[in-house]
Amino acid sequence: MRRVADLQRLYDYSYWANRKLFLVMQQLTPEQFVQPVAGSYGSIRNTLVHSLRAEWGWLDRAGGPARGPKLDAEKYPTLESLVAEWRKVEGYLRGFLAGQSDASLARVVEFSFDGVTRYSLTVGEMLQHAAVHGAHHRGQVALLLRMLGVVPGNFDLLFYCAETRNNG
Repeated sequence: MRRVADLQRLYDYSYWANRKLFLVMQQLTPEQFVQPVAGSYGSIRNTLVHSLRAEWGWLDRAGGPARGPKLDAEKYPTLESLVAEWRKVEGYLRGFLAGQSDASLARVVEFSFDGVTRYSLTVGEMLQHAAVHGAHHRGQVALLLRMLGVVPGNFDLLFYCAETRNNG
């Protein structure tokens, strides 16, 4: 992404979709929230913690507030505890984007996942990746909800566009 406004809109959509999903997830019992169901991370909670951990990690790499150690799913026993942390990270990300310029998104950042292999992306590419990564995991959570008998609803971009156009 080359424009701050484009990333802001992408994250506006992402946080709108998260809120829709979090509302539906209120139907879950605390046990269902943490119960192993399927997928790479096992539970709805673990999948969401992974997604939040990644979003904050990419923001940290881009120059935003430091995440610190990898987030531990056990520290988020309830949906409410996870939503509270996500709101904090949303504030960090929105604040970070507000301080960027289109030119600053082109800054290249080098990083490594394993301490050996080096990668480089621009700030804009990192933040775009984080948003797309979040959409991927929202889809996984929607499937896990269905496996637990909860209908997740539709949080596609087209519904966001229609809703914000009609309410904005």
